[in-house]
Amino acid sequence: MTSMTSSDQPTVSSSAADISAAVTPPPGLVIGLEQPHHAAIIESLNDEAFGPDRQKKTVYRFRDGVSHLPELALVAEDEAGAFRGTLRFWPVMIGQTPALLLGPLTVVGGLRKTGVGTRLMWAGLERAKALGHRIVILVGDEPYYSRFGFRRALAEPLSLPGPVDLARFLALELVPGAMDGVTGMVEKWPSEL
Repeated sequence: MTSMTSSDQPTVSSSAADISAAVTPPPGLVIGLEQPHHAAIIESLNDEAFGPDRQKKTVYRFRDGVSHLPELALVAEDEAGAFRGTLRFWPVMIGQTPALLLGPLTVVGGLRKTGVGTRLMWAGLERAKALGHRIVILVGDEPYYSRFGFRRALAEPLSLPGPVDLARFLALELVPGAMDGVTGMVEKWPSEL
């Protein structure tokens, strides 16, 4: 696993950084890039967390036939190499504006609420910003994701094809003002790009 050496939390959102500092992940947690041998365990973990019918959800339409971004596919492992969690990002378009679709974020059952997900989130958002990405969207629980700066209000000018609980449709600006003037339907990443 290619590990990332960043124990500091990124400054994506100043209010969110205060919250993240209060969560202490398990000792020896290493965040690194997903490797081919992680694929089977990630699929199994996602089935366990979201159910085998998860591919029928609206957000999976954006993933069908589109690869996740390998440079933003993260895993958490303990110091012995035991798998602890995963986070992936997928490219999408909002009109002519490229954006990222976050998810799924999945943590091994017994380690939920221990900071593994928080560490994955901060590492992923920091990396996405460093790679020049400006907007991230997701469908998820606002009370959880708001600690990272995600807001329902930022996603209000956007729409998704298919059924979705709009209260769970959230957006984040990795760069202040990135959402200015961005409106319309979120679309699958074009295969020719």
